[in-house]
Amino acid sequence: MTDIQSYLKHYDGPPLRLMEVCGTHTAQISRCGIVSLLPPSIHMISGPGCPVCVTVTAYIDRLTALCIEPENVVVSFGDMLRVKGSRKSLNDAKAEGGHVRMVYSPQDTLKMAADDPKHTYIFAAVGFETTAPVYTMLLEEAEQAGITNVKLLTSLKTMPPVIDWICANQGGVDGFIAPGHVSVITGSRIFAPLSEKYKIPFAVAGFQGPEILAAIYALVKRRGKAGVLNLYPSAVTEEGNLSAQRMVEKYFVPCDAAWRGMGVIPDSGIRLRDEYARYDAGSEGLTEDCGANARCQCAKVLTGALSPVECPLFGTCCSPEAPQGACMVSMEGSCYNYYINARKTK
Repeated sequence: MTDIQSYLKHYDGPPLRLMEVCGTHTAQISRCGIVSLLPPSIHMISGPGCPVCVTVTAYIDRLTALCIEPENVVVSFGDMLRVKGSRKSLNDAKAEGGHVRMVYSPQDTLKMAADDPKHTYIFAAVGFETTAPVYTMLLEEAEQAGITNVKLLTSLKTMPPVIDWICANQGGVDGFIAPGHVSVITGSRIFAPLSEKYKIPFAVAGFQGPEILAAIYALVKRRGKAGVLNLYPSAVTEEGNLSAQRMVEKYFVPCDAAWRGMGVIPDSGIRLRDEYARYDAGSEGLTEDCGANARCQCAKVLTGALSPVECPLFGTCCSPEAPQGACMVSMEGSCYNYYINARKTK
């Protein structure tokens, strides 16, 4: 590792912009002070790897509308509760009498629904390829147990299309630290077509500081050349988790999806198959995105067009205690991690 640190510290090649597209990588890069080990010519950029952050306001508005209907209970992970839609968050709706429950696992929803058949329990199913198999398990168990009062409001997205969008529209990225958790499910080969298309390297990395630093080193060494480097072989294979992939294909099909700051990207999401539409809580057509604070720059931060510290709200009226945008709410959000780790540079 000393040799890697020395190489990076004394790197004198052309300027490079490297993007991580995993929220956990974003958190670790900030927490471990990795940017302090890099020369000014190597810029680390946070991409759209936080599922809560890329969820558009129309989806949250739908959740807040559902939870005030007397027959419904909305169930969600904790970070989604604080993200505002166009006017309010789920926490706001709960304070107004809405039925909202927080859980640590989607499977907790099944017990709630079984114990309370008079209400419909709607899980806020957001995420990427990593969490999609978890939702298939929920549906599989609901089917087997005959539980009919469980639904999903889906905002499930896939990584390759949004990376393609960034390369085609934003540009200026010389290499990607590929998302490790996603790669466990999809396999590393899913990034090969993009690597060849744009002639840039991808490195699949683990989540410890030295693993991320090794991935940066690999990308710098391979600059200007295509190739997918799997530096996380203990968990990631080329083909991925085939069993999980089959389960996702059983319940879901590809669809267009709306991303905060990027609009609708073709085939960048998945939705429930028509034969399982009875489990859907109205996920179609949720594309509008209009934040409660018009000065919030989350949309630009998510694509790497703007560093969190360049947002005029950062550290002033926007903080984890009083977030103005989704990137400051989620523990995987780049603004949150810049703030709590006092990170000032890319």
